[in-house]
Amino acid sequence: MDIPQRVVEPAKRKPIPKDPASLGFGRYFSDHMFLMEYTPSKGWHDARIEPYHPLALDPSCMVLHYGQEAFEGLKAYRGKDDGVYLFRYRDNFKRMNASCERLCMPALPVDLVAEALKKLVLLESPWIPKSPGCALYIRPNIIATDAALGVRASESYLFYIITGPVGAYYPEGFNPISIYVSDHFVRAVRGGIGAAKTGGNYAASLVAQREAKSQGFSQVLWLDAIHRKYIEEVGTMNMFFRFGDEVVTCPLTGSILPGITRDSVLQVLKRWDTRVFERLCSIDEVVEGLRKGTVKEAFGSGTAAIISPVKSVRYKAEDFQVGDGKTGPLSKKLYDYLLALQYGHEPDPFGWVERIA
Repeated sequence: MDIPQRVVEPAKRKPIPKDPASLGFGRYFSDHMFLMEYTPSKGWHDARIEPYHPLALDPSCMVLHYGQEAFEGLKAYRGKDDGVYLFRYRDNFKRMNASCERLCMPALPVDLVAEALKKLVLLESPWIPKSPGCALYIRPNIIATDAALGVRASESYLFYIITGPVGAYYPEGFNPISIYVSDHFVRAVRGGIGAAKTGGNYAASLVAQREAKSQGFSQVLWLDAIHRKYIEEVGTMNMFFRFGDEVVTCPLTGSILPGITRDSVLQVLKRWDTRVFERLCSIDEVVEGLRKGTVKEAFGSGTAAIISPVKSVRYKAEDFQVGDGKTGPLSKKLYDYLLALQYGHEPDPFGWVERIA
Protein backbone atom coordinates (compact mmCIF):
# COMPACT_ATOMS: atom_id res chain seq x y z
CA MET A 1 0.00 0.00 0.00
CA ASP A 2 1.20 3.50 -0.79
CA ILE A 3 1.51 5.35 2.51
CA PRO A 4 3.45 8.60 1.97
CA GLN A 5 6.13 9.37 4.55
CA ARG A 6 7.38 12.83 5.48
CA VAL A 7 10.49 12.08 7.47
CA VAL A 8 12.20 14.30 10.03
CA GLU A 9 15.69 15.38 9.00
CA PRO A 10 18.34 13.48 11.00
CA ALA A 11 19.72 16.68 12.56
CA LYS A 12 16.26 17.61 13.88
CA ARG A 13 15.34 14.27 15.45
CA LYS A 14 14.84 13.90 19.18
CA PRO A 15 17.54 12.33 21.33
CA ILE A 16 16.76 8.68 22.05
CA PRO A 17 16.98 7.82 25.78
CA LYS A 18 19.92 5.50 26.40
CA ASP A 19 19.33 4.45 30.01
CA PRO A 20 16.59 1.77 30.19
CA ALA A 21 16.10 2.50 33.88
CA SER A 22 14.96 6.03 33.02
CA LEU A 23 12.31 5.07 30.47
CA GLY A 24 9.32 4.51 32.73
CA PHE A 25 6.01 4.31 30.89
CA GLY A 26 4.54 6.92 28.54
CA ARG A 27 7.23 9.54 29.13
CA TYR A 28 8.97 9.64 25.73
CA PHE A 29 7.57 9.73 22.20
CA SER A 30 9.38 9.07 18.94
CA ASP A 31 9.81 11.31 15.89
CA HIS A 32 6.91 10.25 13.67
CA MET A 33 3.19 9.41 13.75
CA PHE A 34 0.66 7.88 11.39
CA LEU A 35 -2.60 9.73 10.62
CA MET A 36 -5.69 9.41 8.45
CA GLU A 37 -9.16 11.00 8.37
CA TYR A 38 -12.72 9.80 7.88
CA THR A 39 -15.67 11.56 6.27
CA PRO A 40 -18.90 9.99 5.01
CA SER A 41 -18.18 11.02 1.41
CA LYS A 42 -14.58 9.74 1.28
CA GLY A 43 -14.48 7.06 3.96
CA TRP A 44 -11.01 6.62 5.46
CA HIS A 45 -8.54 8.66 3.42
CA ASP A 46 -5.26 10.60 3.35
CA ALA A 47 -3.23 7.93 5.13
CA ARG A 48 0.29 9.21 5.79
CA ILE A 49 3.26 9.22 8.15
CA GLU A 50 4.40 12.64 9.36
CA PRO A 51 6.66 14.14 12.01
CA TYR A 52 5.17 13.90 15.51
CA HIS A 53 3.27 17.13 16.14
CA PRO A 54 0.43 18.65 18.18
CA LEU A 55 -3.10 18.19 16.91
CA ALA A 56 -5.12 21.25 15.90
CA LEU A 57 -8.71 20.85 17.11
CA ASP A 58 -11.64 23.25 17.04
CA PRO A 59 -12.79 24.20 20.58
CA SER A 60 -16.20 22.68 19.73
CA CYS A 61 -14.63 19.40 18.53
CA MET A 62 -17.09 16.69 19.59
CA VAL A 63 -14.54 14.43 21.27
CA LEU A 64 -13.87 17.22 23.78
CA HIS A 65 -17.55 17.47 24.76
CA TYR A 66 -19.08 14.03 24.31
CA GLY A 67 -16.15 11.67 24.65
CA GLN A 68 -16.40 9.77 21.36
CA GLU A 69 -12.97 8.16 21.40
CA ALA A 70 -11.31 4.74 21.44
CA PHE A 71 -7.71 3.64 21.75
CA GLU A 72 -5.46 0.60 21.92
CA GLY A 73 -2.11 -0.33 23.41
CA LEU A 74 0.44 -2.78 22.05
CA LYS A 75 4.21 -3.15 21.75
CA ALA A 76 7.04 -3.82 19.31
CA TYR A 77 10.02 -5.77 20.63
CA ARG A 78 13.74 -5.92 19.77
CA GLY A 79 14.20 -9.67 20.16
CA LYS A 80 15.98 -12.75 18.89
CA ASP A 81 18.79 -12.12 16.39
CA ASP A 82 18.20 -8.36 16.73
CA GLY A 83 14.84 -8.76 14.97
CA VAL A 84 11.76 -6.55 15.38
CA TYR A 85 8.68 -8.46 16.58
CA LEU A 86 4.97 -7.69 16.91
CA PHE A 87 2.54 -9.65 19.09
CA ARG A 88 -1.14 -10.16 18.14
CA TYR A 89 -1.36 -6.68 16.64
CA ARG A 90 -4.25 -7.53 14.30
CA ASP A 91 -6.25 -8.61 17.35
CA ASN A 92 -5.76 -5.13 18.78
CA PHE A 93 -7.29 -3.57 15.67
CA LYS A 94 -10.17 -6.05 15.71
CA ARG A 95 -10.85 -5.11 19.33
CA MET A 96 -10.60 -1.42 18.39
CA ASN A 97 -13.31 -1.99 15.79
CA ALA A 98 -15.51 -3.56 18.48
CA SER A 99 -14.99 -0.41 20.58
CA CYS A 100 -15.81 1.73 17.54
CA GLU A 101 -19.05 -0.16 16.96
CA ARG A 102 -20.16 0.40 20.55
CA LEU A 103 -19.31 4.11 20.32
CA CYS A 104 -20.94 4.70 16.89
CA MET A 105 -17.65 5.27 15.11
CA PRO A 106 -16.62 3.91 11.69
CA ALA A 107 -14.69 0.64 11.55
CA LEU A 108 -11.02 0.81 10.66
CA PRO A 109 -9.71 -0.98 7.54
CA VAL A 110 -7.62 -3.55 9.42
CA ASP A 111 -5.31 -4.41 6.51
CA LEU A 112 -4.47 -0.75 5.93
CA VAL A 113 -3.80 0.13 9.57
CA ALA A 114 -1.80 -3.09 10.05
CA GLU A 115 0.41 -2.12 7.10
CA ALA A 116 0.71 1.45 8.42
CA LEU A 117 1.67 0.17 11.85
CA LYS A 118 4.48 -1.93 10.45
CA LYS A 119 5.80 0.94 8.32
CA LEU A 120 5.77 3.27 11.33
CA VAL A 121 7.49 0.74 13.61
CA LEU A 122 10.20 0.08 11.02
CA LEU A 123 10.76 3.82 10.60
CA GLU A 124 11.04 4.22 14.37
CA SER A 125 13.02 1.01 14.94
CA PRO A 126 16.04 2.92 16.38
CA TRP A 127 13.71 3.81 19.28
CA ILE A 128 13.07 0.18 20.21
CA PRO A 129 15.08 -0.51 23.40
CA LYS A 130 17.36 -3.54 23.39
CA SER A 131 17.21 -4.17 27.13
CA PRO A 132 15.13 -7.16 28.35
CA GLY A 133 11.66 -6.15 29.49
CA CYS A 134 11.72 -2.91 27.48
CA ALA A 135 9.82 -2.28 24.25
CA LEU A 136 8.38 0.30 21.88
CA TYR A 137 4.87 1.11 23.10
CA ILE A 138 2.29 1.75 20.36
CA ARG A 139 -0.83 3.84 20.96
CA PRO A 140 -3.51 3.91 18.20
CA ASN A 141 -6.32 6.41 18.84
CA ILE A 142 -9.51 7.48 17.08
CA ILE A 143 -11.37 10.68 17.96
CA ALA A 144 -14.55 12.44 16.80
CA THR A 145 -13.71 15.71 15.03
CA ASP A 146 -16.98 17.38 14.01
CA ALA A 147 -16.88 21.03 15.09
CA ALA A 148 -20.37 21.14 16.55
CA LEU A 149 -22.34 20.94 19.78
CA GLY A 150 -25.31 18.65 20.28
CA VAL A 151 -25.36 15.06 21.49
CA ARG A 152 -25.07 12.86 18.42
CA ALA A 153 -22.49 10.72 16.66
CA SER A 154 -19.86 12.72 14.82
CA GLU A 155 -19.55 12.35 11.06
CA SER A 156 -15.82 13.05 10.82
CA TYR A 157 -12.97 11.31 12.65
CA LEU A 158 -9.20 11.34 13.01
CA PHE A 159 -7.20 8.14 13.51
CA TYR A 160 -3.55 8.30 14.51
CA ILE A 161 -0.78 6.13 15.94
CA ILE A 162 2.05 7.35 18.16
CA THR A 163 4.94 5.35 19.62
CA GLY A 164 7.53 5.66 22.36
CA PRO A 165 10.07 3.53 24.27
CA VAL A 166 8.98 2.09 27.61
CA GLY A 167 10.58 0.26 30.48
CA ALA A 168 8.84 -1.53 33.31
CA TYR A 169 5.22 -0.44 33.84
CA TYR A 170 5.69 -0.49 37.61
CA PRO A 171 8.67 1.36 39.10
CA GLU A 172 9.13 -1.58 41.48
CA GLY A 173 9.61 -3.90 38.47
CA PHE A 174 8.38 -7.50 38.35
CA ASN A 175 7.55 -7.73 42.01
CA PRO A 176 4.21 -8.50 43.65
CA ILE A 177 1.94 -5.52 44.27
CA SER A 178 -0.73 -4.70 46.85
CA ILE A 179 -4.24 -3.96 45.63
CA TYR A 180 -7.19 -2.13 47.14
CA VAL A 181 -10.77 -3.37 46.73
CA SER A 182 -13.20 -0.54 46.01
CA ASP A 183 -16.68 -1.31 47.35
CA HIS A 184 -17.87 2.29 47.06
CA PHE A 185 -16.95 3.43 43.54
CA VAL A 186 -17.68 1.41 40.40
CA ARG A 187 -16.00 1.47 37.00
CA ALA A 188 -18.64 0.16 34.59
CA VAL A 189 -21.98 -1.66 34.44
CA ARG A 190 -23.34 -4.30 32.09
CA GLY A 191 -25.01 -2.64 29.15
CA GLY A 192 -22.63 0.32 29.39
CA ILE A 193 -19.26 0.84 27.71
CA GLY A 194 -17.07 -1.21 30.07
CA ALA A 195 -16.05 -3.61 27.30
CA ALA A 196 -14.88 -0.75 25.05
CA LYS A 197 -11.35 0.61 25.34
CA THR A 198 -12.34 4.24 25.67
CA GLY A 199 -11.22 7.16 27.79
CA GLY A 200 -14.47 7.39 29.76
CA ASN A 201 -13.80 4.07 31.48
CA TYR A 202 -10.43 5.30 32.66
CA ALA A 203 -11.82 8.66 33.79
CA ALA A 204 -14.36 6.75 35.90
CA SER A 205 -11.51 4.92 37.63
CA LEU A 206 -9.41 7.91 38.66
CA VAL A 207 -11.02 8.83 41.97
CA ALA A 208 -10.72 5.29 43.35
CA GLN A 209 -7.21 4.98 41.95
CA ARG A 210 -6.22 8.19 43.75
CA GLU A 211 -7.73 6.88 46.97
CA ALA A 212 -5.81 3.62 46.61
CA LYS A 213 -2.52 5.43 45.85
CA SER A 214 -2.96 7.66 48.89
CA GLN A 215 -3.03 4.50 51.03
CA GLY A 216 0.02 2.97 49.37
CA PHE A 217 -1.66 0.58 46.91
CA SER A 218 -0.65 0.06 43.28
CA GLN A 219 -4.05 -0.79 41.80
CA VAL A 220 -7.80 -0.88 42.47
CA LEU A 221 -9.71 -4.15 42.32
CA TRP A 222 -13.17 -3.40 40.95
CA LEU A 223 -16.36 -5.20 41.96
CA ASP A 224 -19.45 -5.43 39.78
CA ALA A 225 -21.66 -2.34 39.78
CA ILE A 226 -24.94 -4.10 40.58
CA HIS A 227 -24.20 -6.37 43.53
CA ARG A 228 -20.85 -4.86 44.61
CA LYS A 229 -19.86 -8.47 45.08
CA TYR A 230 -18.26 -10.10 42.05
CA ILE A 231 -14.64 -9.59 40.98
CA GLU A 232 -14.23 -7.72 37.69
CA GLU A 233 -10.95 -5.98 36.77
CA VAL A 234 -7.91 -4.70 38.60
CA GLY A 235 -6.91 -1.22 37.43
CA THR A 236 -5.67 -1.51 33.85
CA MET A 237 -5.63 -5.33 33.85
CA ASN A 238 -7.81 -8.42 33.90
CA MET A 239 -7.64 -10.44 37.12
CA PHE A 240 -6.82 -14.09 37.81
CA PHE A 241 -6.88 -16.18 41.02
CA ARG A 242 -5.35 -19.62 41.54
CA PHE A 243 -7.45 -21.72 43.90
CA GLY A 244 -5.33 -24.83 44.53
CA ASP A 245 -4.73 -26.28 41.06
CA GLU A 246 -7.53 -24.26 39.39
CA VAL A 247 -7.27 -20.79 37.84
CA VAL A 248 -10.33 -18.52 37.79
CA THR A 249 -11.02 -15.27 35.93
CA CYS A 250 -14.10 -13.12 35.42
CA PRO A 251 -16.23 -13.97 32.34
CA LEU A 252 -16.74 -11.41 29.58
CA THR A 253 -20.18 -10.19 30.62
CA GLY A 254 -19.91 -6.77 28.96
CA SER A 255 -18.54 -4.67 31.81
CA ILE A 256 -14.83 -5.54 31.53
CA LEU A 257 -12.30 -5.19 28.74
CA PRO A 258 -11.67 -8.38 26.70
CA GLY A 259 -7.91 -8.26 27.20
CA ILE A 260 -5.54 -9.56 24.53
CA THR A 261 -3.15 -10.70 27.27
CA ARG A 262 -6.12 -12.21 29.16
CA ASP A 263 -6.95 -14.32 26.14
CA SER A 264 -3.27 -15.24 25.72
CA VAL A 265 -3.10 -16.40 29.35
CA LEU A 266 -6.24 -18.52 28.92
CA GLN A 267 -4.90 -20.18 25.77
CA VAL A 268 -1.47 -20.81 27.28
CA LEU A 269 -2.94 -22.32 30.45
CA LYS A 270 -5.18 -24.64 28.44
CA ARG A 271 -2.17 -25.72 26.38
CA TRP A 272 -0.38 -26.47 29.64
CA ASP A 273 -3.38 -28.61 30.72
CA THR A 274 -4.09 -26.26 33.60
CA ARG A 275 -7.67 -26.26 34.85
CA VAL A 276 -8.92 -22.76 34.06
CA PHE A 277 -12.44 -21.36 34.41
CA GLU A 278 -14.19 -18.19 33.31
CA ARG A 279 -16.84 -17.78 35.97
CA LEU A 280 -18.29 -15.38 38.49
CA CYS A 281 -16.08 -15.16 41.56
CA SER A 282 -17.16 -13.11 44.56
CA ILE A 283 -14.91 -11.08 46.82
CA ASP A 284 -16.23 -13.15 49.72
CA GLU A 285 -15.00 -16.33 48.01
CA VAL A 286 -11.60 -14.74 47.50
CA VAL A 287 -11.35 -13.47 51.08
CA GLU A 288 -12.33 -16.88 52.45
CA GLY A 289 -9.71 -18.48 50.20
CA LEU A 290 -7.09 -16.04 51.43
CA ARG A 291 -8.00 -16.74 55.06
CA LYS A 292 -7.84 -20.51 54.58
CA GLY A 293 -4.83 -20.46 52.28
CA THR A 294 -6.66 -22.05 49.34
CA VAL A 295 -5.94 -18.99 47.16
CA LYS A 296 -2.36 -19.73 46.23
CA GLU A 297 -1.78 -16.90 43.73
CA ALA A 298 -3.39 -13.80 42.31
CA PHE A 299 -2.20 -11.81 39.30
CA GLY A 300 -3.31 -9.26 36.75
CA SER A 301 -2.70 -9.47 33.01
CA GLY A 302 -2.32 -6.65 30.50
CA THR A 303 -0.19 -5.35 27.64
CA ALA A 304 1.72 -2.85 29.75
CA ALA A 305 2.76 -5.10 32.65
CA ILE A 306 2.13 -8.51 30.95
CA ILE A 307 1.72 -10.34 34.28
CA SER A 308 1.49 -8.47 37.58
CA PRO A 309 1.59 -10.73 40.66
CA VAL A 310 -0.35 -9.66 43.76
CA LYS A 311 1.03 -10.05 47.29
CA SER A 312 -1.87 -8.66 49.33
CA VAL A 313 -5.46 -7.47 49.08
CA ARG A 314 -7.17 -4.88 51.27
CA TYR A 315 -10.94 -5.23 51.65
CA LYS A 316 -13.05 -3.32 54.17
CA ALA A 317 -9.96 -2.02 56.01
CA GLU A 318 -8.50 -5.52 56.44
CA ASP A 319 -5.35 -6.78 54.70
CA PHE A 320 -5.09 -10.32 53.38
CA GLN A 321 -1.80 -11.83 52.24
CA VAL A 322 -1.76 -13.88 49.05
CA GLY A 323 0.19 -17.11 49.57
CA ASP A 324 3.58 -16.34 51.06
CA GLY A 325 3.43 -12.73 49.85
CA LYS A 326 5.91 -13.42 47.05
CA THR A 327 5.59 -13.94 43.31
CA GLY A 328 3.89 -17.29 42.76
CA PRO A 329 5.36 -20.00 40.49
CA LEU A 330 2.53 -19.86 37.94
CA SER A 331 2.70 -16.06 37.70
CA LYS A 332 6.45 -16.24 37.09
CA LYS A 333 6.12 -19.07 34.57
CA LEU A 334 3.47 -17.17 32.60
CA TYR A 335 5.48 -13.95 32.65
CA ASP A 336 8.66 -15.64 31.48
CA TYR A 337 6.86 -17.62 28.77
CA LEU A 338 4.86 -14.71 27.33
CA LEU A 339 7.94 -12.47 27.39
CA ALA A 340 9.99 -15.13 25.58
CA LEU A 341 7.23 -15.48 22.97
CA GLN A 342 7.05 -11.75 22.38
CA TYR A 343 10.81 -11.43 21.89
CA GLY A 344 10.97 -14.42 19.55
CA HIS A 345 12.99 -16.60 21.94
CA GLU A 346 10.30 -19.27 22.29
CA PRO A 347 8.67 -21.30 19.48
CA ASP A 348 5.21 -19.86 18.78
CA PRO A 349 2.55 -22.59 18.51
CA PHE A 350 -0.26 -20.02 18.45
CA GLY A 351 0.71 -17.91 15.43
CA TRP A 352 0.74 -14.75 17.55
CA VAL A 353 4.22 -13.40 16.80
CA GLU A 354 5.38 -11.78 13.56
CA ARG A 355 8.93 -10.76 12.82
CA ILE A 356 8.86 -7.66 10.59
CA ALA A 357 12.59 -6.94 10.38
